[in-house]
Amino acid sequence: MTKRIVTFLCAAALMAAATAVPSAQVGKSQGVADFNTMPETAVAALPGMTPAIAKAVVAKRPFASITELNAFLLSQGLTPEQAAAIYAKAFVHINLNTATADEIILVPGAGRRMQREFPEYRPWKTYAQFDREIGKYVGPEATAKLAQYTFIPMNANTASDADLMTVPGADQAWVEKVKKGRPYKSAADLEKVAGKAQARFFVVE
Repeated sequence: MTKRIVTFLCAAALMAAATAVPSAQVGKSQGVADFNTMPETAVAALPGMTPAIAKAVVAKRPFASITELNAFLLSQGLTPEQAAAIYAKAFVHINLNTATADEIILVPGAGRRMQREFPEYRPWKTYAQFDREIGKYVGPEATAKLAQYTFIPMNANTASDADLMTVPGADQAWVEKVKKGRPYKSAADLEKVAGKAQARFFVVE
Protein backbone atom coordinates (compact mmCIF):
# COMPACT_ATOMS: atom_id res chain seq x y z
CA MET A 1 0.00 0.00 0.00
CA THR A 2 1.50 3.35 -1.00
CA LYS A 3 2.06 6.21 1.38
CA ARG A 4 -0.49 8.32 -0.51
CA ILE A 5 -3.23 5.69 -0.05
CA VAL A 6 -2.43 5.27 3.64
CA THR A 7 -2.59 9.05 4.11
CA PHE A 8 -5.94 9.17 2.28
CA LEU A 9 -7.43 6.36 4.38
CA CYS A 10 -6.28 7.97 7.62
CA ALA A 11 -7.79 11.29 6.57
CA ALA A 12 -11.06 9.61 5.65
CA ALA A 13 -11.19 7.84 9.02
CA LEU A 14 -10.59 11.09 10.88
CA MET A 15 -13.29 12.84 8.86
CA ALA A 16 -15.77 10.06 9.59
CA ALA A 17 -15.01 10.27 13.30
CA ALA A 18 -15.40 14.04 13.28
CA THR A 19 -18.75 13.90 11.52
CA ALA A 20 -20.15 10.84 13.31
CA VAL A 21 -23.70 11.35 14.50
CA PRO A 22 -24.36 10.66 18.18
CA SER A 23 -26.60 7.64 18.59
CA ALA A 24 -28.68 9.02 21.46
CA GLN A 25 -32.32 9.49 20.59
CA VAL A 26 -33.44 10.74 24.00
CA GLY A 27 -31.88 14.00 25.12
CA LYS A 28 -29.10 13.50 27.64
CA SER A 29 -30.20 14.45 31.13
CA GLN A 30 -28.54 17.45 32.73
CA GLY A 31 -30.15 16.49 36.03
CA VAL A 32 -33.82 16.27 35.03
CA ALA A 33 -35.54 12.94 35.79
CA ASP A 34 -38.19 11.16 33.75
CA PHE A 35 -41.50 11.58 35.58
CA ASN A 36 -42.89 8.26 34.37
CA THR A 37 -40.07 6.10 35.73
CA MET A 38 -38.70 7.85 38.83
CA PRO A 39 -39.38 6.19 42.21
CA GLU A 40 -42.31 7.37 44.32
CA THR A 41 -39.90 8.59 47.01
CA ALA A 42 -38.25 10.84 44.44
CA VAL A 43 -41.64 12.11 43.23
CA ALA A 44 -42.59 12.95 46.83
CA ALA A 45 -39.38 14.96 47.21
CA LEU A 46 -40.19 17.27 44.29
CA PRO A 47 -41.05 20.93 45.03
CA GLY A 48 -44.63 21.46 46.21
CA MET A 49 -45.37 17.73 46.42
CA THR A 50 -47.09 16.00 49.31
CA PRO A 51 -47.05 12.26 50.01
CA ALA A 52 -50.73 12.06 48.97
CA ILE A 53 -50.16 13.82 45.65
CA ALA A 54 -47.07 11.73 44.96
CA LYS A 55 -49.05 8.55 45.55
CA ALA A 56 -51.84 9.75 43.25
CA VAL A 57 -49.31 10.68 40.54
CA VAL A 58 -47.62 7.28 40.64
CA ALA A 59 -50.99 5.51 40.49
CA LYS A 60 -51.90 7.56 37.40
CA ARG A 61 -48.66 6.83 35.50
CA PRO A 62 -47.58 6.59 32.77
CA PHE A 63 -48.52 10.01 31.47
CA ALA A 64 -48.69 10.16 27.68
CA SER A 65 -47.59 13.80 27.57
CA ILE A 66 -46.39 16.67 29.70
CA THR A 67 -49.72 18.44 29.17
CA GLU A 68 -51.53 15.43 30.63
CA LEU A 69 -49.24 15.52 33.67
CA ASN A 70 -49.66 19.27 33.99
CA ALA A 71 -53.44 19.02 33.98
CA PHE A 72 -53.30 16.29 36.63
CA LEU A 73 -50.98 18.25 38.91
CA LEU A 74 -53.22 21.33 38.68
CA SER A 75 -56.23 19.14 39.47
CA GLN A 76 -54.44 18.09 42.65
CA GLY A 77 -54.26 21.70 43.83
CA LEU A 78 -50.79 22.70 42.65
CA THR A 79 -50.42 26.14 41.09
CA PRO A 80 -48.86 26.67 37.63
CA GLU A 81 -45.83 28.14 39.39
CA GLN A 82 -45.45 25.04 41.57
CA ALA A 83 -45.78 22.79 38.54
CA ALA A 84 -43.12 24.82 36.72
CA ALA A 85 -40.76 24.35 39.67
CA ILE A 86 -41.30 20.59 39.39
CA TYR A 87 -40.48 20.60 35.67
CA ALA A 88 -37.03 21.97 36.39
CA LYS A 89 -36.36 18.64 38.11
CA ALA A 90 -38.69 16.08 36.48
CA PHE A 91 -40.55 16.00 33.18
CA VAL A 92 -42.39 13.89 30.61
CA HIS A 93 -40.20 14.10 27.50
CA ILE A 94 -41.76 15.74 24.45
CA ASN A 95 -41.53 14.26 20.95
CA LEU A 96 -39.59 16.80 18.90
CA ASN A 97 -41.46 15.79 15.75
CA THR A 98 -45.01 15.98 17.09
CA ALA A 99 -45.00 18.16 20.21
CA THR A 100 -47.73 20.79 20.30
CA ALA A 101 -47.23 24.43 21.24
CA ASP A 102 -48.87 23.67 24.60
CA GLU A 103 -46.30 20.95 25.28
CA ILE A 104 -43.30 23.00 24.16
CA ILE A 105 -44.20 26.00 26.34
CA LEU A 106 -43.98 23.77 29.44
CA VAL A 107 -40.30 23.00 28.73
CA PRO A 108 -38.28 25.14 31.16
CA GLY A 109 -36.42 27.81 29.21
CA ALA A 110 -38.22 27.13 25.92
CA GLY A 111 -40.53 30.13 25.78
CA ARG A 112 -42.42 31.40 22.74
CA ARG A 113 -39.31 31.30 20.59
CA MET A 114 -38.94 27.53 20.80
CA GLN A 115 -42.66 27.14 20.11
CA ARG A 116 -41.64 28.39 16.67
CA GLU A 117 -38.17 26.89 16.29
CA PHE A 118 -38.87 23.28 17.38
CA PRO A 119 -41.50 22.78 14.63
CA GLU A 120 -39.51 24.82 12.09
CA TYR A 121 -36.82 22.16 11.62
CA ARG A 122 -39.01 19.07 11.53
CA PRO A 123 -38.45 16.27 10.87
CA TRP A 124 -35.75 16.01 13.52
CA LYS A 125 -33.52 13.00 12.88
CA THR A 126 -30.50 13.41 15.17
CA TYR A 127 -29.30 15.46 18.10
CA ALA A 128 -26.42 16.67 15.95
CA GLN A 129 -29.10 18.43 13.90
CA PHE A 130 -30.74 19.77 17.08
CA ASP A 131 -27.42 21.06 18.43
CA ARG A 132 -26.71 22.80 15.14
CA GLU A 133 -30.09 24.42 14.54
CA ILE A 134 -31.12 25.35 18.08
CA GLY A 135 -27.57 26.11 19.14
CA LYS A 136 -27.33 29.02 16.71
CA TYR A 137 -30.11 30.77 18.66
CA VAL A 138 -29.18 30.05 22.28
CA GLY A 139 -25.69 28.55 22.35
CA PRO A 140 -24.50 25.04 23.31
CA GLU A 141 -25.18 25.17 27.06
CA ALA A 142 -28.79 26.27 26.74
CA THR A 143 -29.30 23.85 23.84
CA ALA A 144 -28.16 20.92 26.00
CA LYS A 145 -30.58 22.00 28.74
CA LEU A 146 -33.46 22.10 26.25
CA ALA A 147 -32.52 18.74 24.70
CA GLN A 148 -32.91 16.88 28.00
CA TYR A 149 -36.67 17.48 27.87
CA THR A 150 -37.04 15.95 24.42
CA PHE A 151 -36.77 12.80 22.36
CA ILE A 152 -36.55 11.86 18.70
CA PRO A 153 -38.56 8.66 18.09
CA MET A 154 -36.41 5.67 17.18
CA ASN A 155 -37.36 2.62 15.14
CA ALA A 156 -38.24 -0.19 17.52
CA ASN A 157 -37.05 -2.80 15.04
CA THR A 158 -33.65 -1.31 14.19
CA ALA A 159 -32.55 0.87 17.13
CA SER A 160 -29.02 0.06 18.30
CA ASP A 161 -28.11 -0.93 21.83
CA ALA A 162 -26.72 2.59 22.34
CA ASP A 163 -30.03 4.11 21.21
CA LEU A 164 -32.04 1.80 23.44
CA MET A 165 -29.92 2.62 26.47
CA THR A 166 -30.93 6.30 26.21
CA VAL A 167 -34.54 5.42 27.07
CA PRO A 168 -35.32 6.43 30.68
CA GLY A 169 -35.25 3.41 32.98
CA ALA A 170 -33.37 1.25 30.47
CA ASP A 171 -30.82 -1.34 31.56
CA GLN A 172 -29.10 -4.13 29.66
CA ALA A 173 -31.75 -6.70 30.61
CA TRP A 174 -34.48 -4.44 29.21
CA VAL A 175 -32.47 -3.83 26.04
CA GLU A 176 -32.09 -7.57 25.46
CA LYS A 177 -35.80 -8.08 26.10
CA VAL A 178 -36.73 -5.45 23.51
CA LYS A 179 -34.37 -6.90 20.91
CA LYS A 180 -35.63 -10.44 21.54
CA GLY A 181 -39.20 -9.31 20.81
CA ARG A 182 -38.36 -8.09 17.29
CA PRO A 183 -39.82 -7.68 14.77
CA TYR A 184 -42.68 -5.58 16.12
CA LYS A 185 -45.71 -5.09 13.89
CA SER A 186 -47.66 -2.62 16.00
CA ALA A 187 -47.29 -0.19 18.89
CA ALA A 188 -49.47 -2.51 20.98
CA ASP A 189 -47.03 -5.37 20.42
CA LEU A 190 -44.16 -3.16 21.51
CA GLU A 191 -45.98 -1.98 24.65
CA LYS A 192 -46.40 -5.58 25.80
CA VAL A 193 -42.64 -6.08 25.75
CA ALA A 194 -41.12 -2.67 26.41
CA GLY A 195 -43.76 -1.29 28.77
CA LYS A 196 -46.14 1.57 28.11
CA ALA A 197 -43.90 4.26 29.60
CA GLN A 198 -40.94 3.25 27.42
CA ALA A 199 -42.87 2.40 24.24
CA ARG A 200 -43.67 6.07 23.64
CA PHE A 201 -40.05 6.69 22.65
CA PHE A 202 -40.40 4.49 19.55
CA VAL A 203 -42.10 4.16 16.20
CA VAL A 204 -42.85 0.77 14.70
CA GLU A 205 -41.83 0.59 11.05
